[in-house]
Amino acid sequence: MQAQSTHGIVDHKSQQSVDDTLSKLEQLLQSKGVKLFAVIDHSGEAAKASLQMPPTKLAIFGNPKGGTPLMLAAPRAALDLPLKILIWEDAHGAVWVSHNSTDYIAARYDLPETLTKNIDVVHAFAQAISE
Repeated sequence: MQAQSTHGIVDHKSQQSVDDTLSKLEQLLQSKGVKLFAVIDHSGEAAKASLQMPPTKLAIFGNPKGGTPLMLAAPRAALDLPLKILIWEDAHGAVWVSHNSTDYIAARYDLPETLTKNIDVVHAFAQAISE
């Protein structure tokens, strides 16, 4: 399925479950030498609070060689870095892979195009794991 973009967020429909999609991301990051800093299991934490939420996990990852130059150019870019991919199931059981668009981040922090190529990888990763 073609990626859809709304309000600076790009959504890719996944062909797998949340856990399987996350596993693909973990394998992809490892193969590319990109550090996975954390996975936040929003639905797991909701369950611990006796709340129900469809499977929802946020992966936070990056590479200092790519992100540091952006943060040096615009320190507030650290609000959106490291990169993040949200893998979530909607109310109809469809699984989505969502991320901030590179254009959104570039415009938000007035980043030069020469630096935004450092974070374009998020779209490629999201597309690869959703197939």
